[in-house]
Amino acid sequence: MKTWYHSWRAALRIARRDAWRYKGRSFLVLSMIALPILGVSAFDLTVRSAQLSTEEQLDRTLGRADAEISDPELGGHAIYQSPVGDTYSPVGNFDDEPWPSGPGDVTKAIPAGATTLKDTLAVAKLRTTHGLLQTEIRELKAGDPIARGLLRLNEGRFPEKGGEVAATSHFLEVSGLRVGSELSARGLDATYRIVGAYELPDSLDTNQVNALPGALLAPLDKALQADGLPGTEPRTTHLVRVPGGFTWNMVQQANAHGVKVVSRAVTLHPPADADVPLYQQESRRDYQEGGSNATELAAVGTIVGLAMLEICLLAGPAFAVGARRSRRQLGLVGANGGDRRHIRAIVLGGGLVIGVASAVVGTLLGLGLTYALRPVLEDYIGQRFGVFDIRPLELLGIALLAVLTGLLAAIVPAVTASRQTVLASLTGRRGVRGSSRLLPVLGLIAVVLGAVIALYGSTMTDQFAVVAGGSAIAELGVVALTPALVGLFGRTGRWLPLSPRLALRDAVRNRGRTAPAVAAVLAAVAGTVAVSTYSASQEAQYRASYTPQLPHGAVSVMIDEEGGRAVPTVRTAVEKILPTDVRADVDRISVGKPSCPMYGREDGCGEYEVVVPEAQQCPLWSTGAEDPTEKFSKAERRRLIKDWRCKENSVYSFVNGGVLVGDAAVMKVLGIDDPAAVKALADGKAVSFDKRNVDTDGKIGIRLITDLEKADEAMTKDLPAPGVVKSIPAYQVPGDPNAYGVTTLLTPATAKAAGLSTVPLGAYFTTSALPSDTQKQKLESELDKTGSSVQLDIEAGYTSETSIVLLALTVFAGLVTIGAAGIATGLAQADAEADLKTLAAVGAPSRVRRTLSGFQCGVVAGMGVLLGSAAGVLPAIGLRLTERRSGLNSYREALDEGLTSVSLPYVPVVIPWGTLAALLIAVPLGAAVLAALVTRSHRTLGRRAAT
Repeated sequence: MKTWYHSWRAALRIARRDAWRYKGRSFLVLSMIALPILGVSAFDLTVRSAQLSTEEQLDRTLGRADAEISDPELGGHAIYQSPVGDTYSPVGNFDDEPWPSGPGDVTKAIPAGATTLKDTLAVAKLRTTHGLLQTEIRELKAGDPIARGLLRLNEGRFPEKGGEVAATSHFLEVSGLRVGSELSARGLDATYRIVGAYELPDSLDTNQVNALPGALLAPLDKALQADGLPGTEPRTTHLVRVPGGFTWNMVQQANAHGVKVVSRAVTLHPPADADVPLYQQESRRDYQEGGSNATELAAVGTIVGLAMLEICLLAGPAFAVGARRSRRQLGLVGANGGDRRHIRAIVLGGGLVIGVASAVVGTLLGLGLTYALRPVLEDYIGQRFGVFDIRPLELLGIALLAVLTGLLAAIVPAVTASRQTVLASLTGRRGVRGSSRLLPVLGLIAVVLGAVIALYGSTMTDQFAVVAGGSAIAELGVVALTPALVGLFGRTGRWLPLSPRLALRDAVRNRGRTAPAVAAVLAAVAGTVAVSTYSASQEAQYRASYTPQLPHGAVSVMIDEEGGRAVPTVRTAVEKILPTDVRADVDRISVGKPSCPMYGREDGCGEYEVVVPEAQQCPLWSTGAEDPTEKFSKAERRRLIKDWRCKENSVYSFVNGGVLVGDAAVMKVLGIDDPAAVKALADGKAVSFDKRNVDTDGKIGIRLITDLEKADEAMTKDLPAPGVVKSIPAYQVPGDPNAYGVTTLLTPATAKAAGLSTVPLGAYFTTSALPSDTQKQKLESELDKTGSSVQLDIEAGYTSETSIVLLALTVFAGLVTIGAAGIATGLAQADAEADLKTLAAVGAPSRVRRTLSGFQCGVVAGMGVLLGSAAGVLPAIGLRLTERRSGLNSYREALDEGLTSVSLPYVPVVIPWGTLAALLIAVPLGAAVLAALVTRSHRTLGRRAAT
């Protein structure tokens, strides 16, 4: 034991001194190992700090209250809920009945003697220095002790009077206001003074204003109601403080009144599943969170393993460089009685020293950077951390990966150095040793096995993990085959000039240093080619499946708020900022009050629908309680899907039913050239782009529905909704025109004559040129000033972001390739010093040294890129074939179920020839040129070692 200890102690001291002596090489290897450790440790710290404990989350949700009581709006019907209050269900079976709805009475659920605090939230448009901004309004007495922890004050104070408000820091930033500014809401004459700035710890990017209860929402709703506009629709919860806490029994009593509760005590100490009625009424599995995904864990493990392999392949030659430069020192150890174990211990000690240093540096930098960048990270994820959560065991495990990586990288150089004889080490001779015959066999077996697994996964299963696993095994096999493949490349040297021939033969003769560098390049390039091929294939798929929303270059703006109050301003803004040619204003049909939204269900609001004649209705689209697809066999469903009545519109229509009120300019913008349709509009007819809507009399029916509850009941019974039907003579555009979601167009005069009320909706525009980014930003800024939710569409065609990804991957692979080839070149120069001296002695030109260095680097890069390109295409093809198989299976299932919105999947395989060309030509050439430029070309004559 004493001998073992002292020998390793001496080996580590020698390794430490060597690491300090060759600082450049040590820093290079340390950086390669420490950078991933830095990233992983910083990621671990960020994730753990962002994961709040249950107590921390409750403090942000409840403040200092014991419970939060809210109304699920089930009409006071008794409910069952989960212990944490995230899910609930009304008591009873409602499979054949509509769910209860309506407000309940929360006060019935408040225990006697409890202290309560109201928390009311709504949304309204507030005036800012830039215009109007949609903002949350929260009425809460934030200074109350119960509310402590809900809002964090950053500046000033919380409101104490009716005319005061506080605002989130994010709201002040985007609105241009500050503490001390005056604030007002649209529709309300009163102004409020901002007295403080605060933040929501769980949502830092929320625009919110805090006021005292009753100070802002009540007068604002009153003013909006007076103007005939919809109110803010506030929702109120109650924060409750109860002596002894809010128990599970109290929660169940509140549930009996139809009230939902989030209790601190119950969340921290939940009851057994047998005591939760919700889990007895419905399956517990419906409310369980999914466990760890084995596929994801396997993918993470594969990525970590391949990353460690890449680092080992890159760092291994660097350790071999050190062992080669220190071979005289290692020879002296052998000459003084040291055996192979001591030689291996010294080289492994270098890996251990660098690994430990990398672990310490990477972990400390990860800690320091995460702590220093904590505010930036919090702003990025949009929430404040809890405590700075340092988990020593996790960081220790991450650090041990660095130590293990350093040791693994030094294993092959250690074994190689220990096999050198003492005489060869002292004299500088290089013995010739045959390559292993077992390694290529194992590599070939791994390649075949991985290919079979990947082929099975892509043709027989739908599991991506099988293809990925098989591809990883095959890639490891190619890595193992690298020494043998390097030997095959050497046979091409006879046709090359002097410098590349010397470089290639030197690489083949010294496969121990060439193979790891080639394998490192191979691994990096294979990953890049695989991702590039997959991305290019997805790009082709997305381009083929892209559906334009408008003709190329056209623009549309739509607003469904406040009866189109802001529509004229928006139309003018678009026409002013963008290079528009034709403007086509459009309105929509309104049922009820003019302020009613299109799909609103407020009092006094209704809806309309286009009446489709029964003979032209798709049999698969019945709305009754019975599933219509069950009436037909699979063969009948597949036949009906091809029926013209069941063809769905590929473009989503912003307006209900696709019915627009406008003039012939709308058809001009949409690219529909039909003089007969223009004449029909002028004659007071509606123009139909969907032949299902026109009955046998040549008319279109529009049903006005004012009683929405009766309409819902009729829908469940597959009956027509009660309402008045307005029949309008129509002209059907022949063929199958693409009207981009519009099904019917009628003029304002025709709508008025038919007794239809309309409100402004928006406009369509054609442009003389596609809007620039500057124009888009300026337009969006102007639209933001309206404070309305504007649906803006600018049809620029399919735009790709994959090109940036492919460029980034190519640059990454190029950097790794140049780095690996540079390491191999440095080792080659250390190995070939005697050859270079011989060349100088026999009168070789000075440029030979530079060109030889460049070709040595280029040979390694070229072999690695060539092998990596071949190895990387296969897994991408396998994954795409798996996706194609999965898509076809889903398509067949959809056909069998009678789903009409599906289409035959298009899953192409596209090879990114541009990326491959850059990797195969530009990267090796760049590596060779760079190596030649940084190599000195002057002769250095010196004494040659005796041979």
